[in-house]
Amino acid sequence: MSFLSRRIQNIKPSATLSVTQKANELRAAGIDVISLSAGEPDFDTPDFIKKASYEALEKGASKYTNIDGLVELKKAIQKKFSSENQINYELNEIMVNPGVKFGIYAAMMATLDEGDEVIIPTPYWPSYLDIVVVAGGTPVEVFCPIMKLTADQLEKAITPKTKWLLLNSPSNPSGVVYSREEYEQIAAVLRKHPHVHILSDEIYEHLVYEGVRFYSFAHVAPDLKDRTLTLNGVSKAYAMTGWRIGYAAGSVSLIKAMCKLQSQSTSNPTTISQHAAIEALTGPQDCLTEFRDTYARRRKLMVDMLQQIKGFSCQVPEGAFYTFPDIHALMGLKTPQGKTLSSDIDVSEYLLEEARVATVPGSAFGQPHHLRLSFATSDIIIEKALDRIKQAIEQLHN
Repeated sequence: MSFLSRRIQNIKPSATLSVTQKANELRAAGIDVISLSAGEPDFDTPDFIKKASYEALEKGASKYTNIDGLVELKKAIQKKFSSENQINYELNEIMVNPGVKFGIYAAMMATLDEGDEVIIPTPYWPSYLDIVVVAGGTPVEVFCPIMKLTADQLEKAITPKTKWLLLNSPSNPSGVVYSREEYEQIAAVLRKHPHVHILSDEIYEHLVYEGVRFYSFAHVAPDLKDRTLTLNGVSKAYAMTGWRIGYAAGSVSLIKAMCKLQSQSTSNPTTISQHAAIEALTGPQDCLTEFRDTYARRRKLMVDMLQQIKGFSCQVPEGAFYTFPDIHALMGLKTPQGKTLSSDIDVSEYLLEEARVATVPGSAFGQPHHLRLSFATSDIIIEKALDRIKQAIEQLHN
């Protein structure tokens, strides 16, 4: 009998953390390594948000809160949904989580039984699959050549066992953003299958570029609101990844079940962080424009440089802060050491060893022969990293 459960043995190590660990090991050995694998803003949390946390502490905000979060924060979230997304939720339809990831985990644990299926379009954030597996469900990966799920693909993927469709827009890792029309087509399919629920991960909502408009699924399909769980948080938009505050909005019965799970696992989200999140949502929003404009400039810089590298084909991301270039053309080429590149993992390892640049292979996101590169870093680092990559690729041969 194994001491470790089958559940934990089925979880795959994070590819992003694996790359980060290798990069850190090289740095510890005194080697200059540039990481483009980060999934978090490089900006500091805005001062007005930090100040709110100091003031909350001074007022004694160090005790437990309600399991589902401070009423003041839930009201701020309620107002945010109403004003920004034109979705009206009652307070008992909203809960605060210790991060969006836990919101996903709580939803899957609260609803999935053995054999229940969850449709996950590729490319996807790797944690989606593992969370479904841990909860006892069956991930159903739908390969999307255009990086978005089409209505036809969804129709073919739905079975009597399908319980959830998982959507992520703007997308990590591809940066694609679903249009209103695309969501309407997906909604038309879902109306024919009332047993399927929708989990809409909207954590990159505020990071869209060049006139691209973000749409919340529950706004586009209000008649499916009771079947939709909308997840968001303050981590990406307000540079608050370490504060661990996410939030979920859905049917009363689902939110109640998720709260039950949260009560027996994490309990309430960190009190101080909740006060900071209130200020993030209700305070001045200038930082959102400042961050977005900076990311837009970096995005252009990275895409322009990637398009100059032979063997890289880079689609311009509409949102988030990643590029996801296609590297099919590099397959079969040999490194200066004579190793044949046969996968995106090989390419990622080669770039780490030869160029000293950390990237994440697309296989980790269900889309082989791609790499994920984050532009949540400075212009100087982007230029230096892409120059290194270009030089390393130029050394490949047939």
